[in-house]
Amino acid sequence: MNQAEETMSCVYKNPNAPTEDRIKDLVSRMTLQEKVGQMTQIELCVATLDDVRNLSIGSMVSGAGKEPLEKAMASDWAETIDRFQQAAVDSRLGIPLAYGIDAVHGNNRFYGATIFPHNIGLGATGDADLAQRIGAAVALEVRASGIHFNFAPCRFCLIGSRQVCRDPRWGRCYESFSEDTNIVRKMTSIITGLQGQPPVGHPKGYPFVAGRYNVIACAKHFVGDGGTEKGINEGNTISSYDELESVHMAPYLDCLYKGVSTVMASYSSWNECKLHAHHFLLTEILKGKLGFKGFLISDWKALDRLSEPRGSNYHRCVYTAINAGIDMVMLPYRYKQFIEDLISLVESGEIQMTRIDDAVERILRVKSLLDTIGCKLHRELAREAVRKSLVLLKNGKNPGKPFLPLEKNAERVLITGTHANNLGYQCGGWTRYWQGSSGRITTGTTILDAFREVMGEKTDVIYEKYPSPNTLSGQNFSFAIVGVGEEPYAESAGHNSELVIPLNGSELISTIADRIPTLVILISGRPLVIEPWLLEKIDALVAAWLPGTEARGITDVVFGDYEFEGRLPMTWFRTTEELPINKGDNSCDPLFPLGFGLTYKKEKPTE
Repeated sequence: MNQAEETMSCVYKNPNAPTEDRIKDLVSRMTLQEKVGQMTQIELCVATLDDVRNLSIGSMVSGAGKEPLEKAMASDWAETIDRFQQAAVDSRLGIPLAYGIDAVHGNNRFYGATIFPHNIGLGATGDADLAQRIGAAVALEVRASGIHFNFAPCRFCLIGSRQVCRDPRWGRCYESFSEDTNIVRKMTSIITGLQGQPPVGHPKGYPFVAGRYNVIACAKHFVGDGGTEKGINEGNTISSYDELESVHMAPYLDCLYKGVSTVMASYSSWNECKLHAHHFLLTEILKGKLGFKGFLISDWKALDRLSEPRGSNYHRCVYTAINAGIDMVMLPYRYKQFIEDLISLVESGEIQMTRIDDAVERILRVKSLLDTIGCKLHRELAREAVRKSLVLLKNGKNPGKPFLPLEKNAERVLITGTHANNLGYQCGGWTRYWQGSSGRITTGTTILDAFREVMGEKTDVIYEKYPSPNTLSGQNFSFAIVGVGEEPYAESAGHNSELVIPLNGSELISTIADRIPTLVILISGRPLVIEPWLLEKIDALVAAWLPGTEARGITDVVFGDYEFEGRLPMTWFRTTEELPINKGDNSCDPLFPLGFGLTYKKEKPTE
């Protein structure tokens, strides 16, 4: 028998055989060790070529670990990933790796990638088509680096956060599109951008990836993590099942209709039961009632969180999570212990082989589906997203005398503030590093850069991060631009019960606004406290969210070349004592309601 005949005799190697037949045939040929290996996801920093080959590792992930090189470009990543992919293909059955990354708002781990606004900014646009086009652009940039899986839509691309944020104190608020379930459902179009458009008649819940320019998307975090008590990250969501279903679960239905390939379980709990241990929600609801046929992946080191102290009684944690319905485990480090424990649990009968086979079939089903970094087209798309996401909260101290648009040929302009010339602050968390960073962390345009590019040749643009008394008193400024906001953060590090403008932002605004007509550009992942006395001093206020690398989108709008289109995706509270506060609450008296946004013409009606 020649090689071609041998290949066709193995159903799983026959490209013309039905997918489900190929999957069943491959699973029947796998040892328990190989099956468990496919359920294992490990970090690049601990992976070896021998272990990937010999243990049949199913997936790798680049989280907070090492990069191939400092300021690694797409080609560096592709070369590294190709070596591990070859090791996987050289294994006995030749099953390829699924390589995952958190491309939360662009291929953000890679130097030079386009960084788009975070989800809260996209929610402010309300533009489903824009979200889909961004998803497609991110997929291209991810694929150019050899990666298939993106963990996102809060997004193998780990893209696609589907959570509904009900409390801005939550450290992952900016990963949500909105507090409003309908807005979040609308923006699930990003899944179609990442994976491609399923054909008419594609079965609901069955994973879909269109082709080589697309990636595997992940909807996360199932379910209710945006509704935890007091906005505590990884906390407890207290609700009836009906409320959980109508508020937090509804967007996942849209993801399933769009063929999302993977779903990530939440660290959080529902009514005191951790989601990674929740058989009812993971297996009976998601896989049963909702008909999800892709695979369910754990969050980073989530199994360690199933016992106290964390990481103890690991054997029991593995038993609990796998029996609850987790198919692939993002370990990402202690993979040899996981493999040993899971094999032991199957051999002892504590976990049935049918549960293992179901998990592996789901993983192989997604795998069966399977040069354009930072290009000008993508940067223009990011710039469009920025200008559509801007929400104008105030324009002028008198109703009949608007402050914006600004004059490009003004005589002298002061640009100041902690966020006026800091690309890392503009991008926020999940940019190059898990918690983000400060300064020129990648290529892009700061607020200062954008204003300097646009202002007239004769305009004197003065930049001081903290202006001196001499600067403020000795010059006649036409207006000032004050960029203030939050420092980068991610997850629990972002939990904040006070929500004041950090880095003495309010004091700086007050000092400038007392002397110079002032536009405040607020860079933040959520609404922040704006005291009435401060709002009164400001001539104009723009919520720019976390806009990413393309600040020219800001100058496009504040100089009047484009109209303001953004609407608030979250209710803007007056004081933190009011929180949580959402549209429809009986006591809701916000500073600005959900859906608020001024334009150069008139106030946009709230929905």
